Amino acid sequence: MTAAAVPIKAKKTSGRRLWWIVHQWVGLKLSLFLAFILFTGTLAVLSAEIDWLLHPTLRVAPSSVEGQPRWDLIAEKSARYPGVATINYIERPIARAFAVRVAFQRADESRGYLHVHPTTGEVQGEQSFVDSQRVLRNLHRHLNLPTKYGIPIVASLSILLLISVATSFVVYRKWWRGFFKPVRWRDARTAWGDFHRLAGVWSLWFVALIALTGLWYLVETLGGDAPDLPEPAKEVAALAPANTTIGAADALAASLTAVHRADRALEIESVQFPDKKSGNFVFQGQRSAWLVRPRANAVWVDAATAHVVMTSDGQDLGVHQRISEMADPLHFGTFAAYWTRVPWFLFGLLMTGLALSGAAIYSHRIAHSARAIAERPIWNAMWGGTGRWRWLSAALIATGAVMIGWMFYKG
Repeated sequence: MTAAAVPIKAKKTSGRRLWWIVHQWVGLKLSLFLAFILFTGTLAVLSAEIDWLLHPTLRVAPSSVEGQPRWDLIAEKSARYPGVATINYIERPIARAFAVRVAFQRADESRGYLHVHPTTGEVQGEQSFVDSQRVLRNLHRHLNLPTKYGIPIVASLSILLLISVATSFVVYRKWWRGFFKPVRWRDARTAWGDFHRLAGVWSLWFVALIALTGLWYLVETLGGDAPDLPEPAKEVAALAPANTTIGAADALAASLTAVHRADRALEIESVQFPDKKSGNFVFQGQRSAWLVRPRANAVWVDAATAHVVMTSDGQDLGVHQRISEMADPLHFGTFAAYWTRVPWFLFGLLMTGLALSGAAIYSHRIAHSARAIAERPIWNAMWGGTGRWRWLSAALIATGAVMIGWMFYKG
C-alpha cells in the first residue's frame, strides 16, 4: 500500500461512517412515532374490512347482489328511515360482500351511517359517524389535530424516510445482493440486522413511494396545493335539505337518467346530495383517467330540473392537479382494488418492522455483551436508545390517542 493510498482509504471510511451516523440517527430518534404512523396507515388501508368485521349489518351475501347499486332505491328507503333528516352522500361498496354506506344527519345535526343492501335498498342497520376508517385515517393523517398543524407534523416524517432511503445505498454496500440472503437466527443482534437488511431491499421501492407521496402532502399543506378542481358556481339550493330529504331522494331517479344520457362511461362511486349551498346532485367516479380520485370525474345535475349543469374529466386536469389527484391512490393503494390494497397492507407491515428493527439493532449495538442484552429487555433498550426524542414521540402518540375521545364527543 502506498503512502498516498492511506489517506484516501481513510477518507472513504470516514465518509461512509458519516453516512452511517446519519442513517442511524434519522431511523432511531423518532422510530417510535414513525412506527406508530406507519402502523396506523397500514391498518387504514384495510380499515373498511375492519368495520366489516365489527359491524354485522355492513355485511351482505355476495350472491344476493345484482349489478350496480340501485342508487334511487337506496336513497328512497334511506330517506324514510326513522331519524334521518338529511342525506349527505351515498358510497358504493368496495366489494360485493359489503353494504352501501349512506351518510346522514339527524334533526339535532348529529351524524351517522346507514348500512343498506345495494340491490334491495333495505336498511340493515346504522352506525356512528366515527368508525374504524375515520379513527385510523385521522390518526395517520394528522393525529386528530387541526389539519393545519397535524398534517405538517406527520408529513415531515417523509423527509426522514427519504434520507433513510438515500443513506441506505451507501451504508449497505452491494445492497442488491441481499434479496435472497436468509435471516440468521444465531443470536438476536444478528437476526434483527438480517431482517432489517432483507426487509429493506424488498421494500425499497415502497418506502420511496410512501416518502414521495408524504412529501407531496407536506408541500400541499405548506402552500403548494394544486388549483381547485373545476365545478359549477355555488348557488342557493333549490331544494332545502333540512325538510326535503324525501323530495331529494325522489329527484335522484331523474338525475340518474340525466347522468347516464350525458356520460355513459362514468362508473359512479359516490352520490353527493344537494346541500345548503348548492341544489345539485354530484355523481363522482371513474372513467378512462388512471390514478385519480373519484372526485376528478364528476357530473353535476340540478336536482330541481334534472338538467346536467356540468361535467368534469380527470384527463382534462393540469399537471399540478393530476399529481395531486394521484397522491392518495398511490399512497393507499386504492387504484386496483385488492390487487394493490393487499400488497400495500403487507408492505406497510414490513415498513413498520423496518422502523422497529432499526431501533432494535441500535439497542443491541450499545449493549456490549450477550449478558447485557439478556438482562435488558429489547423494548426497554429501544426506549432508552431514542434519548430525549422518546418524549416527543410519546407526546405525539398520546395526543392522537386522546383526541379520539374528542372525535366521539363531536360525533
